[in-house]
Amino acid sequence: MIEEKGWTKEMELPLLGRVEHPFSEQSKRPVFSIDTPPPYVNTPVHVGHAATYALMDMFARFHRMTGHEVLFPLGLDRNGLPIEVAAEKRFNIRPGSVPREEFIAKCRQVLEEASAKSTETFRRLGISFNSYEPPPAASSQVPEAAPLGSMYFTDSPEYRALTQATFIQLWKRGLIYEAKRLNNYCPGCRTTVADNEVDRKTVTASLNHIQLTVQETGEKLVIATTRPELLCTAALILYHPDDSRYAHLGGSHATIPIYNTRVPIKAHPIADPAFGTGLMYMSASAGDQDAVRFLREQSIEPVSCITTEARMDANAGPLAGLPVKQARAKMIELLKAAGALLEQESIEQSTPICERSKDTIEYITMPELYLKQVEALDALRAIAERTNFFSPKSKQLLLDWINAVSIDWAISRRRIYATEIPLWYCETCAEPIVPPPGRYYQPWKEPAPIKACPKCGNSRFRGEDRVLDTWFDSSISPLFILHWLDEPAFFKANYPVTLRPQGKEIVRTWLYYSLLRCHQLTGAPFKDVWIHNHILDEKGAKMSKSAGNVIDPAELLDRFGAEPFRLWAAAEGNLTETDFMCSFARIQGHEKFLTKLWNIAKLVSNFPDPRTGEGTINDQTPMMLPDPDRGLQPLDLWIRSELSALTARARDRYQGYDFHNPVVELRHFTWETLASHYLELVKPRAYNRDSAFSAEEQAAAHRTLHHCLDTILLLLAPVLPFFTATLYQKLRKRDIHQQPFPAPEQLPAPGFSTAELLELDSLAWNAKKAAGLALSDPVAALTVPEKFKPIAIDLQAAHKAEKLSYGPFALEA
Repeated sequence: MIEEKGWTKEMELPLLGRVEHPFSEQSKRPVFSIDTPPPYVNTPVHVGHAATYALMDMFARFHRMTGHEVLFPLGLDRNGLPIEVAAEKRFNIRPGSVPREEFIAKCRQVLEEASAKSTETFRRLGISFNSYEPPPAASSQVPEAAPLGSMYFTDSPEYRALTQATFIQLWKRGLIYEAKRLNNYCPGCRTTVADNEVDRKTVTASLNHIQLTVQETGEKLVIATTRPELLCTAALILYHPDDSRYAHLGGSHATIPIYNTRVPIKAHPIADPAFGTGLMYMSASAGDQDAVRFLREQSIEPVSCITTEARMDANAGPLAGLPVKQARAKMIELLKAAGALLEQESIEQSTPICERSKDTIEYITMPELYLKQVEALDALRAIAERTNFFSPKSKQLLLDWINAVSIDWAISRRRIYATEIPLWYCETCAEPIVPPPGRYYQPWKEPAPIKACPKCGNSRFRGEDRVLDTWFDSSISPLFILHWLDEPAFFKANYPVTLRPQGKEIVRTWLYYSLLRCHQLTGAPFKDVWIHNHILDEKGAKMSKSAGNVIDPAELLDRFGAEPFRLWAAAEGNLTETDFMCSFARIQGHEKFLTKLWNIAKLVSNFPDPRTGEGTINDQTPMMLPDPDRGLQPLDLWIRSELSALTARARDRYQGYDFHNPVVELRHFTWETLASHYLELVKPRAYNRDSAFSAEEQAAAHRTLHHCLDTILLLLAPVLPFFTATLYQKLRKRDIHQQPFPAPEQLPAPGFSTAELLELDSLAWNAKKAAGLALSDPVAALTVPEKFKPIAIDLQAAHKAEKLSYGPFALEA
């Protein structure tokens, strides 16, 4: 019997240490694997992480109940720029201002402090990862593989060794090469960034109308540009082929003011006749990604004029040494003085910015390593079509990005805290030296793995000091969690990963790069992909640190506990279809359902369970039926039929990663159909105080009540792990998370619909109210339609009618 008055968040605390579910490699059950998104740990997880990981946990718990061995590892992303930026701010240092070893040690100090808070939040949420034990610190550069399902860090020697092994394979297959090209460069982050790390921002800019001279004829032309500081590297003057105003200029040349350089004039469809004067100049240093692509298509040698410090270099002549914005102002002054600036107008312009620092992207020529991806795009489209997307419309996000890719991926970064590129170079002939896979290399401080250069015989080598793009690490998570290289038999049997869950904002990075890398190494990595939308603040705005509207889930957990929050995450909306708002009031509102279900369980616990013979009522030994379903009354069959159909729908929806619709339906069933109607109708039979029912009829009511409660708890077990475990332990003395998911029953149709029965109850209650009676007051007569004859005895007892007849509804007080 349940004695506590209700559920409290303090009841979660004894269960927090029992959330781990170790993965058993010896299990004969089919594997269901989840490639969870490792969050960055430079800051604690936010409420969006909390909600989406709660949903992932529901996926894991459901599949354990349906007979799977669930691989659900906790990973923490500890590589890359955000970690460095946090260390820079914390210790007021910059890379290069201290020895590399010291800077790395500062990054690790930040990481250790932040990682603990992230994992504690997950633990309090009841996330049933396989393990919460951090990986042991490696004692050598040849790390031993941790057990399957272990918690992992992307900066561990084990993970970095695998990242480097993939680099080595791809290098040997000719898929990685070095080239000197214009690259997206973030002055704030001080590194090259990939195309998918570039966002756009609309800014107010000055459109400058600059006069040029046609060298051959002396004709004056006017171009319009927002980047006059790039005139030093002007390469072409362009007009649209259909623009008759300039058709006569084809093959001519223009003189660039200030620099007096000579550039060709030609037709090209990239020129927009409606923008400015219809003439545009193309700089060999490029001002945006479209210009970079144009230069490559036209085989124009790029010429950089901006340094990594966002200052103009020697190619800029009188602007050399100036920061870009100051150089722009100085160029405008020079053009005015030369009489070449005719007009300025204010326009709104889309400008490329770094998605992290929000600094304006510049385009700088430098040698970088590239991974071939353009040649793989058709294969990636085919993989996308074969992969199951939830929801299906989210597949288009991926296809749109695949269709936008036009250049190879620059994978090298000029930073520090990331996986090192495993290369050395001969100091005599510059031959690259690639080590064998199997260990973690740090070429910037280790000797080369060979004694002499195979090309020239030299014995002196220079270690590579660049690192890999953090997405080069993160994109192999499906290979890491399935132990691609160290457990080949297990990998072969269980690849691809069952599920990749992730946010829509990283489709063009984590999902795309995972598909690319795994396609190149092992084949399509996922069977299913679940893409979720965003959790917004209570006003509907996207959460961000700069806006000051980020919600710390620890605050919600302190206030409400995990269960109202988890119920809110499932019931508030279908996150694959829409964003939804995080409201404290809405989360608190879900406590009411927990209270309602607790009260139902408390009531049911007062009745004996005919299935086991446990419990007593009215000081009598309960009837234990040899066949506990024998004697079920039509009313019992009706409620069990309703619950059976709901169970079938829940299983089907849960299988498709939809917990929203079943939970909303289950909440309504519990509160309205079960509590407001079945319970009220069956109470007289369940209590049987006047012995109007047989012992078998009474036992059938008890059996049905316990069956319905058990089924509801089992259906909600993936959603409310603490709440359901507590009640199930009190009622059944068993761990609910070791029970199978309930199966639908095959039951006869009751002869009336649920809507008809609920309407009948409402008519009776409203008629009593209209007659000035309480719902518990007796009435002289009740007339109900003939279809309700099978449940007549329960209807008569519940509505306290002295006489019951059949026909159109009527109630006689």
